Amino acid sequence: MKILVVNGPNLNLLGRRKVEVYGTITLPEIESRLRKVAEELGVEMNFSQSNSEGALVDRIGEALFDGTDGIVINPAAYTHTSVAVRDALEAVRLPAIEVHISNIHTREEFRNHSVTAPVCVGQVVGLGADGYEWAFRALVRRLECNERESR
Repeated sequence: MKILVVNGPNLNLLGRRKVEVYGTITLPEIESRLRKVAEELGVEMNFSQSNSEGALVDRIGEALFDGTDGIVINPAAYTHTSVAVRDALEAVRLPAIEVHISNIHTREEFRNHSVTAPVCVGQVVGLGADGYEWAFRALVRRLECNERESR
């Protein structure tokens, strides 16, 4: 099984940006944690981050052809604005779980709506960096269940 973890704009600044909201953990630390979880579960993981909407759309599209089975995505600010990221997720038709470190539903009004969530199988918000692990584990479990059901 192969999972792609995609991170959007400014997540490369984790640990330095708005620590009162996002905490002090860095993106490389999140990646390291997820690599341990992937190893524990016997799953291959690819990790990607870009501040560019087009690069995110391209990477999601590549997932259709590189053997990716599912996507964990933190679209960051593009959650609220990017029809292009939403359409890429919809086009690849891979199960995706959206994750956010903060609870987007309790923040500024413009952050309360996700244009990407409707094309995802689930959403994990407000659990800090741990949300990545829960989203990852949930996606692997869902894929394993789907695989068993298709036999």
